[in-house]
Amino acid sequence: MILDEARTAFVFPGQGSQYVGMGKALAGEYRVARQTFAEADEILGFDLSQLCFEGPEDLLTDTINAQPALYVSGIAALRTLYESLGEYFQPAFVAGHSLGELTAL
Repeated sequence: MILDEARTAFVFPGQGSQYVGMGKALAGEYRVARQTFAEADEILGFDLSQLCFEGPEDLLTDTINAQPALYVSGIAALRTLYESLGEYFQPAFVAGHSLGELTAL
C-alpha cells in the first residue's frame, strides 16, 4: 500500500460506531493489534477484548464500555497501520468525531 503523506487523513469514529466484532479480524491477523487489546485488558482490569469481539451488544453499547472499546480499537488499527507503513509516516490531517478526537490526538 502506498499512501501520500500530503494527501492522507486518518479519521477516527465516535461513540455510536461500536459494534460486536470490532477489532476481532484485525487482532486475529496482526500481532500488534492483539498486543494492543491485551494491554488494554490488563490496564482496565477486565476483558475488553472479549467484549469487543463477542459482546454482548447491550454491555458494549453502555458508555462506560463503548468509549474505551472505540479508543482501543482505533489505537489497534493505528498501530497496525504504522507497523505496515513505518512509524515515521505522518498524515496531512487527523480528525475524529466526538470521542474519536482523543484517538486522533
